[in-house]
Amino acid sequence: MPTVSLTCTHTTVLLQEAVDALVHDPRGSYLDATFGRGGHSRAILARLDSHAHLCAFDQDPQAVQAAQDLLQDPRFSIRQVPFSSLRDWPGASLSGVLLDIGVSSPQIDQAERGFSFRHDGPLDMRMDPTRGRSVHQWLVTASAEEIAGVIRDHGEERFAVQIAKAIVARREERGAPASTAELAQLVAGAVKTREPGQDPATRTFQAFRIHINAELEELQQALEASIHALQPGGRLVVISFHSLEDRIVKQFIARHSREVFDRRQPFAPAPVLHLKALGRVRPSAAEVSANPRARSAIMRVAERTAVAAP
Repeated sequence: MPTVSLTCTHTTVLLQEAVDALVHDPRGSYLDATFGRGGHSRAILARLDSHAHLCAFDQDPQAVQAAQDLLQDPRFSIRQVPFSSLRDWPGASLSGVLLDIGVSSPQIDQAERGFSFRHDGPLDMRMDPTRGRSVHQWLVTASAEEIAGVIRDHGEERFAVQIAKAIVARREERGAPASTAELAQLVAGAVKTREPGQDPATRTFQAFRIHINAELEELQQALEASIHALQPGGRLVVISFHSLEDRIVKQFIARHSREVFDRRQPFAPAPVLHLKALGRVRPSAAEVSANPRARSAIMRVAERTAVAAP
């Protein structure tokens, strides 16, 4: 088996738990649909034999660059695409699919990417900075109603209207906020109360990042595509970091793993269940203590099945 280095600058959440749940066939074909800095991919490769293959997706060009050392391994390949590209994968061909949703630590820590209110930088937040509009560019033309809807729906922020009005007032006076510090200051002035220990800008930054990258739509498309791409017995492993993502994953697995009885058709054939739910995992206290960013993580696991419920 080729030697694989497990060295990685990014602290990968639920590393062993995810790999244990995903890799059930060491000769199989797997997809790490969110490569990040490769922590999961490296650990997966360490479990696979010489006949296996692992493909990775990531739309961030820096993540693809970080994978260059792994390309020396003939079992590995990577594509610079969003994880919804799973819909183009051949049917029933994968032994496992891993989705580690959200922003990575290197993205947060690099001020020039504009993901964090803790580092002043351009108000960007695009996963792929070469495509689409930045948050700043969107705020130049977005209406107060549109901005408030995004903050409310994607950030679950009760001061969404006040924040949107402050942004639009700032735009009319001096132009739309162009830096993370400017946006954070505007939000702080509009949010009157906040949970202890949480920055006033947390929910707004989350909402804008999700919106500008269409993250929830991407997740929904990838989940639906996984049913087609997974072979019977194949595993779906999804790690999410906030309630909006986890709700989508939970409902998706439930919808495809539970028989729904139709009272209007009591003698109809039982539906074919595409998934079997295998469980929900949270980080241990030790992991959260060592890596506080893991505290909100939830991992859900399901297995592909084409067998009708009895």
